Amino acid sequence: MAISLRKARTIIRKSLEKGRDMGLKPLSVVVLDAGGHVQAFERETGAAPGRFAIAHGKAYGAVMLGMAGTAQMKRAEDQAYFMAAVNGVYGGQVIPVPGGVLLRDKKGAVIGAVGVTGDTSDNDAVAAMAGIDAAGLIGEI
Repeated sequence: MAISLRKARTIIRKSLEKGRDMGLKPLSVVVLDAGGHVQAFERETGAAPGRFAIAHGKAYGAVMLGMAGTAQMKRAEDQAYFMAAVNGVYGGQVIPVPGGVLLRDKKGAVIGAVGVTGDTSDNDAVAAMAGIDAAGLIGEI
């Protein structure tokens, strides 16, 4: 199963809406396919221009490792050398914190990832899950 552009846009729209409902700082949201390629991205007015790289790094780590941001952060805390090596392999593109949400199909296969950034990592993950739920997909934080 691939993530359609329509579903990617729903994820982004609903993630941004959740952020506004929660009173979060301006968010940036990226949706990647199972190969780590950008399906869609939006940055709210007022979000720093560098937020694309952060949102992408959160999602990229999730999809490339098959491991959500929360699990990546735990792994980085427990085995910093492993995550440092992984980041070296991926050219420094991995940001191992919450807000990188893995997308799975009903059979458990990885179909992509969502990266949200702009507020605290935990709030970013909440916003991402709101978008994923609205799109009818399965997210793993």
